[in-house]
Amino acid sequence: MRRARVAVWIYFFISGMIMAAWAARVPAVKAQAGLNDGQLSIALLGLALGALAAMQVAGRMVDRFGSAANVLPAAFFGSLALIAPGYANSLPFLFVALFAVGFGHGMIDVPINVHAARIQRSYGRPIMASFHAAFPIGGFVGAGIGGLAAYVELSAAATFWIVSVALALLSLVVRRGLLPGRDAAAESDAERPPERRRRLLPDVPPRVVLLGAVAFCCMLAEGSATDWATVFLHDSRGASGALAAAGFSVFSGMMACGRLVGDRLAARFGAVRIVRVGAVTAAVGLGAGLVVPSAAVGVIGFGLMGAGLSCVIPQVFTAATSHDPRRAGRNLGFTAAMGYTGLLSGPVTIGAVAHSSSLAVALAIPLLLALLIALAAGRLRAADTVRRADLAVT
Repeated sequence: MRRARVAVWIYFFISGMIMAAWAARVPAVKAQAGLNDGQLSIALLGLALGALAAMQVAGRMVDRFGSAANVLPAAFFGSLALIAPGYANSLPFLFVALFAVGFGHGMIDVPINVHAARIQRSYGRPIMASFHAAFPIGGFVGAGIGGLAAYVELSAAATFWIVSVALALLSLVVRRGLLPGRDAAAESDAERPPERRRRLLPDVPPRVVLLGAVAFCCMLAEGSATDWATVFLHDSRGASGALAAAGFSVFSGMMACGRLVGDRLAARFGAVRIVRVGAVTAAVGLGAGLVVPSAAVGVIGFGLMGAGLSCVIPQVFTAATSHDPRRAGRNLGFTAAMGYTGLLSGPVTIGAVAHSSSLAVALAIPLLLALLIALAAGRLRAADTVRRADLAVT
């Protein structure tokens, strides 16, 4: 079990490395392809569409063949897909290349989360947050490698080749650590609770729709902080460039720290309580930053927002995979797709509202969404079954 945990942690790390390595060389690829900011935004849409499409395909493949069977090919493809943007010389080329990168990322995301949930069930205690902490750690390393490559004037193509080959080989090495066999035994229709047969959307149980809505709210708030925290602190609070940049750094750092301790908090207090308290903390922190006309308070507020939101997605994904083990892949695919829809639409929504009113008013949207997460936290009780199982054993 320990070897499986390490293997899945590394796959989360690989996923973070892929996205960060790409992000670090965006300026070089943009210049190479001769794109302006508007054209680059269109190309980036390919990344989003690829991820959303893959999550639906990956969910069904995981349910049919098992998560372990899908992790290696997904990670191998996702790693090598990173090479393509390094040769982009036009908008159509870069769009297709980024669609492939996004598709690879989506294909990795679903099976590693399902396999992580399987390992968590075997451990009998919450460990999901520790897996999700590997993603920003991989992002930090990937961004550092990309920045170093840019500093020594290594081409984007060469950078992507080095990172891609290294990650593809790493994915092969750790594959043997994954748990063998299928993820869950089949359940007969008679054994399923009646609630599982109802559908609000085609092939999606009502509870999974609600979990998807929570993921949407959380990741929309995350995306808003990612793209607008620095702008808000600089333009609305008069912060220097360095202090404004610290706002997002503190947000990211506190989110990583929250995930590193999230499993212990979930084991002690339960998923419902940490999500509810975390969401309220995020709302209070952001609210203070919006109301108090101080750049320092703003930085602290975004830090509290990152800490408060840090454990939401790990607990939501746990609940999605626990709802019906037979449909863990599809349920997680839907939930993750809803989350990424929020992540991608959030910055655009904030920008549109800010254009017609002010950025402070626009950032009240993620504040309200955090409060909605707190209200919906009760639907995460399924994630607490892991904690109850652990208490029963001990």
